[in-house]
Amino acid sequence: MTVISKVKQTLAAIKGVRGTLDVYAAQTNDKETREVFSEAVHITEGVIKDLETRVQKLEFEEPQYKGY
Repeated sequence: MTVISKVKQTLAAIKGVRGTLDVYAAQTNDKETREVFSEAVHITEGVIKDLETRVQKLEFEEPQYKGY
């Protein structure tokens, strides 16, 4: 497995985590808990942005892996 495929796999997993956190935030009635989940979503979005930037850089450096 190549580095880029591992990064893309990690990116997909993190996006799944973000979706789960969104669901938990929407389902809770406790304001403090909702805020904790929302903060976790915000942090996760930062990680996703960083990974997407890394994927773009890897694809630019190694064009044969684009869309891999």
